[in-house]
Amino acid sequence: MRVGFVGLGAMGMHMARNLHRGGLLAAVWNRTGEKARALASELSVQAPPTLADLASSVDAVVTCVSADADILEVVQQLAPNLRSGALVLDSSTVGAETARKSAELLKPRGVEFLDCPVSGGTEGARDATLAIMVGGNEEAFERAKPILAAMGKAVTHFGPTGSGQAAKATNQIMCAGIIEAVSEAMAFARAQGLPLEKLIDTLGKGAGSSWYFVHRAPNMVRGTFPAGFRVRLHEKDLTICRDMAARFGVTLPVVERMLGEYAELVARGYGDEDISSTFRLKAELFDHTHETNYDSK
Repeated sequence: MRVGFVGLGAMGMHMARNLHRGGLLAAVWNRTGEKARALASELSVQAPPTLADLASSVDAVVTCVSADADILEVVQQLAPNLRSGALVLDSSTVGAETARKSAELLKPRGVEFLDCPVSGGTEGARDATLAIMVGGNEEAFERAKPILAAMGKAVTHFGPTGSGQAAKATNQIMCAGIIEAVSEAMAFARAQGLPLEKLIDTLGKGAGSSWYFVHRAPNMVRGTFPAGFRVRLHEKDLTICRDMAARFGVTLPVVERMLGEYAELVARGYGDEDISSTFRLKAELFDHTHETNYDSK
């Protein structure tokens, strides 16, 4: 199966490389064409100038873009040139309704759409250990398995179109609560004068541990927050969660609290830092003023 990849950001670049390692990658496309051409040259694959050109040369397309409007635009440009029976696997995090709209756009062409959002951060994308949550036709899922297995370790079909995005929204709510708890706990530990490296090593083996604690608490010790998952992207995802919950007339306290914290971080210029930078705000709870060691860029 010849696979094209669209969207070579922090996650997508790694995922495309893993498809190449699996012998599946045939072509890449990125809004910034230079990035696509550089990767294509490195991997000896094609870098078609347009999405329409990419669509006509592959059996399946994996997309990894930033927002709902982006995936709808990409699907509209791919649709006319995709052959009947082709697959579009969207690994972006968007609303479940956007996934259903994408599927409807492709249906007249005989093309199956699967919403396949991923979790595991840039580390998981690099190591092909992503958790992949899939919604869509089950037969299409079976055909897509070799592609998904090249990028992830846990690949699960959750039901009809939109189910993958609903599962990812669930994950994003969990991540919000966990990173808030880790940040608050680390700010508390620092105020207590504890040796933080030892604390991470010990509590990382305890009942309160999590992936975020083990992998992101060290950021809090160093006071630097290199982007694994950017604040502004999680803010976007939690806005999706808010909208999905609102359809039930429900407000989710964890989501609302973290959206408030992310808005503050973005306002201060930290929107492109990792979400562990919420530690900046938690550390201030223990300081006499709002000027902390962690409040400088």
